[in-house]
Order: sequence, then C-alpha cells, then structure tokens
Amino acid sequence: MDDIVRQAMAKWPNVPHCYGWLALDARGNWRMRDERAQALKLPGDRIGNAALLAFINRNYTRDDRGRWYFQNGPQRVYVNLDATPFVARTDPALGFVLHTGEALPPVDEAWLTEQGQLLLKAGEVLALVDDRDMAQCLSLLVIGGKPVEDEQLLAWMEQDGGAGQALMLAAGGRHLPVGRIRRAELAGRFGFVSAPQAD
Repeated sequence: MDDIVRQAMAKWPNVPHCYGWLALDARGNWRMRDERAQALKLPGDRIGNAALLAFINRNYTRDDRGRWYFQNGPQRVYVNLDATPFVARTDPALGFVLHTGEALPPVDEAWLTEQGQLLLKAGEVLALVDDRDMAQCLSLLVIGGKPVEDEQLLAWMEQDGGAGQALMLAAGGRHLPVGRIRRAELAGRFGFVSAPQAD
C-alpha cells in the first residue's frame, strides 16, 4: 500500500466506504461504474489511464470478510468481481502474470468451469485465465501424457463424476490434476464476495 494512502487513512479514519462504483471484469480490466451503469447493470467504462491503473493495482486488497477493495486514500472502494479476485494472462518469461502486474506464484491447483474457463490457485491467489490466452493454455493441458486434443477436452468436460482419463496441467515443471468446478460455485468455495454491499 502506498505511504500516501496510509497517511490519508490515519488523518481521516471515518470516511464512508464506496460500493458498486468499481468493477474487475473477466479479462482483468478495471471498470468505473457510474450511477447509470449501476442502475442498468452495465459493466461500466474501462479505465485506461496508466497512472490510475498502477495506483489501483498497488492498493488492491481484501477485508476479513472476503470483500475485495481498492484503498483510495482514506476511502475503501469495494470492487464488484465479474469472475475472481485476480485475472491471469500468459507471459513467455514468467508463465502467468496477474492483472495487477505481479507474477503468479507456482500453481498449486487448477480447474475448468463448465464453460471451459481455466482457474488457477497459487497459495491464497485465485485467478481466472483471460479467455484471450486460452489458446496458449491448451498446450499445457495433458491427457495420458500427451497434449490434449480438442475432442478429448470436450469429452472430458462432458463427463460426469470424473470417469475416464485424468486431465492434467503442465505448469512449473509439474503435472497438476485439473478439477471440474461450476462458475456459480466460485465465490462460496473460495471465500470471496462478488458484489459487496454496505452493511
């Protein structure tokens, strides 16, 4: 967290929190949601200012109830999450990079949703892989020791209860089993709040 933010929090400790005005979409874009966007349930305008994006990314954290927020000086601006608290993109040198610019630590667990979205868990970080990077990720998915073919992956996704061969993710020199998870289960299973509300 920036020092200027810590100083503002100490100087003005009782500033009301803000809800509904900031969102993180499934591609890792920060979006500003004005009153019209909130009323019409629109995604909001994509934030493109590099300095503002860097400031948000440096001051992005969560509270003890699993609500993610951006500490904007003395005010917490709670974030509506379209998917997960983090979004990952592929990087030729680092493997995966989070939307905040940090490298994703070594992956511990992986899942595919019913829509074919890849989720990665590394320590306390849960990230959805940006759908534009899924083509690169397909080469990391393995069945029977070989890169998965399209038909095999579709058949695996349609299976119920884990019958058939195991799907593995080749990451960080290891092969990790890939589980199935429904997108609607993510927030409850991983303890985050998708749309924080005022108490």
